[in-house]
Amino acid sequence: MANLDLLMRSLEFIEEHLEDTVAVQTEDIAAGCYASKSALEKVFKYTIHFSVHDYIIRRKMTRAARLMIEKPALSILDIAVQFGYSSHEAFTRTFSQVWNCNPSDFKKRYTEKGREHSAELFPKITGFIQLEGETIMRRTVDISELYDFFKSRKDCWFVCGDIVHLIPINEISRKAGDAAIAEALRRMESVCGPEDVVFRIGGDEFALLTNSRDQSYAEELKEKILAMNGQPIQFEGKDIALSLYAKTVKIEDKTVRYAEMFPKLMIPDTEKTN
Repeated sequence: MANLDLLMRSLEFIEEHLEDTVAVQTEDIAAGCYASKSALEKVFKYTIHFSVHDYIIRRKMTRAARLMIEKPALSILDIAVQFGYSSHEAFTRTFSQVWNCNPSDFKKRYTEKGREHSAELFPKITGFIQLEGETIMRRTVDISELYDFFKSRKDCWFVCGDIVHLIPINEISRKAGDAAIAEALRRMESVCGPEDVVFRIGGDEFALLTNSRDQSYAEELKEKILAMNGQPIQFEGKDIALSLYAKTVKIEDKTVRYAEMFPKLMIPDTEKTN
């Protein structure tokens, strides 16, 4: 439990310092958590499978992307400076490595339709829970915003998505896996109605919360997502085929608790079909 405590404290420290003018370093985090640098690095690699530096970069670029969606009047340079980048070029280079597109294209894609959707590429990790029937602790992500939406749309349908065979893509490189996750989000976003919202709820799991009580509407979105299966993503000059599992879900339990949302929206292995 000491390792989990160190991880949680370090994640909280990172979230509080993502927008520091001077980028937070691993040494700073370790000192703030009263731990050695080597101990902190080992905890990250074992539990998150990223280095501390890579995790910080992905969190910064996720928060920067959300800021582009939520505050489109801000210039890309303003956002770059806010996250500690001294030039538009340096920020664009890092952003493109994570999202597989430059900031201008991302901003245009997500704001040209005149609507704002939440999309998390690399969600904040908030804790560990034990799922029913499992004897190990599973890492979960912050879906508090999704939970808040659900409470106001309890009779609405979800469209859940899951990347098919992400592990082989990650074996090409971690950046290829990031590109696949970003593309999965884009595909789900592309079928959204004006008031639908997309979230990443796990490693390769996604949830599209509609604003409709009509199951046929959710089924239509699901079929549109599945129709894109097999379309490739471009990564370092190579085509990588990408497909998603998808299903529609309606949570009938009106008193579902926050911690119960995540497992209810995961697609069981027995139901994964194209």
